[in-house]
Amino acid sequence: MKKSAGIPMYKKMESDVLVLLVHPGGPFWRKRDEGAWSIPKGEYLEDEPVETAARREFAEEMGHVPEGKLQPLGELRQKGGKHVTGFALEGVFDTSSLRSNLFEIEWPPGSGRPQSFPEIDRAEWFALSDARRKIIGGQLPFLERLAALYLPTMKNSDTPTD
Repeated sequence: MKKSAGIPMYKKMESDVLVLLVHPGGPFWRKRDEGAWSIPKGEYLEDEPVETAARREFAEEMGHVPEGKLQPLGELRQKGGKHVTGFALEGVFDTSSLRSNLFEIEWPPGSGRPQSFPEIDRAEWFALSDARRKIIGGQLPFLERLAALYLPTMKNSDTPTD
């Protein structure tokens, strides 16, 4: 079973919470927006402490080592079967300073040419109501848990309806 750990960084505003989400890099995600964003996260091995993994993955994807106390948001299972453990962290991140690690794939497929792409091509701060539309569905519970911690009276007020 694959396991990931991640950190949705947030900052409190007067009547809302802003959440830092990341957009996956590479050609498959280029034109996707709503339902494509994620918390900064990545896989870890069984012998690595989950909090350490969450901080390491944030640093690798963002180019910034997150500091401060992590607030557990629990674990969830995404559609593909991966288990993701989340930790909220209040903080500040200048999205123009994003420095993501790279991955390599053959592109275009069948060309025999490897190309490098950033794992994360951009990061943005979103109001909680907007973040709910942007984040991939499997990670939405992390936003709801964050809202429950910091905005108990607003946690379901902005939930989009279909």
